[in-house]
Amino acid sequence: MADEMVRRAQRFVNTVYGGRIGMLVEEDGQTGWSTMYALTRALQYELGITPLSNNFGPTTLSALASKYPTLNSSTMPTRDFGRIIESALYCKGYDGGDIDGTYGPRVQEAMIKLKTDMGVQGLFPGSDLTPKVFKGMLNMDAYVVVNSGSGGIRAVQQWLNSRYVNRKDFFVIPCDGHNSRDVSKSMLFAVQYELGMADGVANGVFGPGTQSGLKTHTLSAGSRGTWVQLFSAGMILNQRPVAFSATFDSSLANAASAFQSFAKLEVTGKGDYPTWASLLVSHGDQTRKGRACDGVTKITPARASTLKAEGITYVGRYLTNPSTTGLPEKAIQPGELQTIADQALRCFPIYQTYGGSADDFSYPLGRAAAQAAVNAALDHGFKAGARIFFAVDFDALDDDVTNSVLPHFKGIEDAIADDGNRFGVGVYGPRNVCTRVSNAGHASASFVSDMSSGFSGNFGYPLPENWAYDQIVTRTVGSGEGRIEIDVNIASGRDVGEGSFNAPRGSKPDTRLNGDVLSSMQTDVGKFMVSLGYPLDGGTRSYQHWKCFETTVVEHDALITGLSNKYNMRKALIQTTAYWEMRHIAPEDEAAWAAVIAAYTTTGKYIRDTSTGIAKQRAVTLIGAWNHCLRQGYVSGRPTLDVAQDDDKYGIWRDANQDEEFALTSVAMIHMWDIDGKPGGDDDSPALRRPSLDYTDREIFEVLRRYQGPGDVAYKEAKKRLGLYYVMEKYNSISRNG
Repeated sequence: MADEMVRRAQRFVNTVYGGRIGMLVEEDGQTGWSTMYALTRALQYELGITPLSNNFGPTTLSALASKYPTLNSSTMPTRDFGRIIESALYCKGYDGGDIDGTYGPRVQEAMIKLKTDMGVQGLFPGSDLTPKVFKGMLNMDAYVVVNSGSGGIRAVQQWLNSRYVNRKDFFVIPCDGHNSRDVSKSMLFAVQYELGMADGVANGVFGPGTQSGLKTHTLSAGSRGTWVQLFSAGMILNQRPVAFSATFDSSLANAASAFQSFAKLEVTGKGDYPTWASLLVSHGDQTRKGRACDGVTKITPARASTLKAEGITYVGRYLTNPSTTGLPEKAIQPGELQTIADQALRCFPIYQTYGGSADDFSYPLGRAAAQAAVNAALDHGFKAGARIFFAVDFDALDDDVTNSVLPHFKGIEDAIADDGNRFGVGVYGPRNVCTRVSNAGHASASFVSDMSSGFSGNFGYPLPENWAYDQIVTRTVGSGEGRIEIDVNIASGRDVGEGSFNAPRGSKPDTRLNGDVLSSMQTDVGKFMVSLGYPLDGGTRSYQHWKCFETTVVEHDALITGLSNKYNMRKALIQTTAYWEMRHIAPEDEAAWAAVIAAYTTTGKYIRDTSTGIAKQRAVTLIGAWNHCLRQGYVSGRPTLDVAQDDDKYGIWRDANQDEEFALTSVAMIHMWDIDGKPGGDDDSPALRRPSLDYTDREIFEVLRRYQGPGDVAYKEAKKRLGLYYVMEKYNSISRNG
């Protein structure tokens, strides 16, 4: 909702400073970062700082402290300087007077209220404005409870401000009732200050000095003072039901015991080092041994013996390997699950794509991930009932979780349900991701990547209630053939992995589609395309879903199967490309084809190299691919053609336009050309390994992407094509495995 006084503040900064500070803000009456940045720059301008910056950093703070250590009605340098203060007050939700530069009674009263809300009024009495309070005014932090915040957390925040704000590197933290990165870091500063670390030594990092100091500050029933306040503050920030107190009484001891039990620490009821560590940093005490691990190395009998000697029972292994380089054993290797079972270990499966940003997470890509994970789990021999942990392998901000990750996991949930709920869904990622995905009902257990303690989704968030595995440190254990690097995980017992497996399905050649799967396959392909925004009735495109499916999957299944077997490529590569292209044929495409035909018929000229036929192929691409495959001996019986000759171009273009079998065969030829690096073509991508039935996700992605071409659009669209591939592959896999 727009606030008229905020709008006046925005108008002031634009009118007086817009041309001086290099930016204008939208005068919409809503406080946002752009307004705070503009006010920060206006302050820097008044302080004579160059160059100007959006950041209220050390230079700004130092200049302010040097020139105006206290600001009030007597020390205000200019009216515009005062108007910056008044504008900032309104943007923070306080009374800024008439924005006239007068530091009058209303502004003074608002300043007292602001400092009281911050918890610093006792340190900075009266209505004077001090530099660190000014810094706290020019950000988006709130100093009152917002969004259902906790009064207990707010009390901790105010106490931290009141006790430590005069330390050099401690700045006013929000008092909004929510834990956050800044609040959690302020707790580390507070611990370091109480340990006696000097300014410049204390750094808010859970390093060796902090760890060593905490080991000498065990608390127990009857302990009193600041250390108890810090411990109870840590409990409150981790959302444990305790009162903020300076006395370690029986209720705090009981709460400590409950937390220790929840986090699988030794239950002592004391404020001991392991408990301090788990309260202050996501990975906790990294010297702990865990009953679980995950890794990117094959479990051999010798390595299994090492793990058992370390007390490990549960081993997380990846269903697929997104990459072809660097980690050759990342995915489960042949015979590995049998070794795990023979050695009385248990395995929990992890599915991870190669996505590294929010762009790789969406509802349709979630559906695709579920299909791929189910396919891979069945290939490896996992039995129905296993829980697959789907990875979110980037530092997802809260908005990323809302806009990308949650829809992605909804897609996973829906696709798993469509598959009959043969497998359970877990989430693998930072604390906030795990909590929000689980609270939304999309996952039944969490594998928490707490080792990444600096992740935005870990710093300031509690351990999820449904945590199954808590990843805390990378460690190399064993020696000789048993030596192995693992990520050590604490196990809660909510997930116990799998101890027996079906025989792996292996990489069998594709067969004709089983007639029993066609109806379900058509439905699943349609659902996936609808999730991408392609209606079943075709919308503005020329062909409906059923027609494209019949043409590119069903009617020519024998041909596609033969091409797959001959060239050792999965049928899904051909089906996906052909179906995708046919779904994209539009009336304007067909009008362009008619124009090409008419022009050649009347003039003998090939006037335009437009993509044509069910697989939308251009003459230049067709000639390049077929000539390459002829030279390589992949195919025979056709002459080589010249891209400079209109007759050659029109002839092969007409074949693709009028002959569906030629168009589908050409899909395979173009894939072969692309796999070989497209010599002579318009894509300088390196050659892939020869077609294989065990292509990785990255290789499949590249084959699909190269068909469309280079450029950002092709890369973006290939993610969608890859999802369609997984749906196609699911039913091909069912057919070939019987």
